Amino acid sequence: MNNPRACERLIYIMNEEQIRALLESVKNGSMDMDQAVAEIRALPYEDIGYAKVDYHRELRNGYPEVIYSPGKSLDQIRGIVMHMLEHTDGNILASRADESVYEAIRQVTDQAVYYKEARSVVVKRKEYGTTEGYVLVMTAGTSDIPVAEEAAVTAEVMGNQVKRLYDVGVAGIHRLLDKVKVIQEARVIIVVAGMEGALASVVGGLTKSPVVAVPTSVGYGASFGGISALLGMLTSCASGIGVVNIDNGFGAACMASKINQLK
Repeated sequence: MNNPRACERLIYIMNEEQIRALLESVKNGSMDMDQAVAEIRALPYEDIGYAKVDYHRELRNGYPEVIYSPGKSLDQIRGIVMHMLEHTDGNILASRADESVYEAIRQVTDQAVYYKEARSVVVKRKEYGTTEGYVLVMTAGTSDIPVAEEAAVTAEVMGNQVKRLYDVGVAGIHRLLDKVKVIQEARVIIVVAGMEGALASVVGGLTKSPVVAVPTSVGYGASFGGISALLGMLTSCASGIGVVNIDNGFGAACMASKINQLK
């Protein structure tokens, strides 16, 4: 390995016996370089007591481990961020984060950026990459924007060009039909909608691109906290629609990013 910092990180997160055995196998020809890289992909994490921090998530999955903030104490979040700062060099994302999480992370790094509407904190150590094709994030209504922003910010942090198209639900369908060109030119579309979730079906009928539908918990009583939108999206008559969990903008962004960045 030509990168000394990479070597230091590997030595820290793999024990010496593993390192020696791996290098010896490459040296004596019993393992080629590609096999060695595959071994490294599967190995390293660090047990810090309350969490097992996965340093090689990016190598395996394309993006580093993301910190899901709810249920963790501020001390635990700070600790995870500190370990990731020390042993990785990419951006760090904490999802579903309120301002107290942001302030806690700021105590250990001045590189923290808070996206309030998306409820996300990014420790921004590198400029976000971008893709030629874009992910289009759409909402049926303004009330769906927090979930959509979680999706949009996550997709941006993961290196995608992102465009936004908000408040174009079927209650005023002329607003949607006015934007057909930007819909049809998107490589992947994330559709965020509550109530009955009809927007995903309409968009699915307007484009050849894959649609990732996100039901939200927005709606009156019979929407059952997003169940109606979820079932409507799952039973859509439009083809090419995948559906994630209720309010799961993060999961939609992960799926859309993988599709958008397929070689």
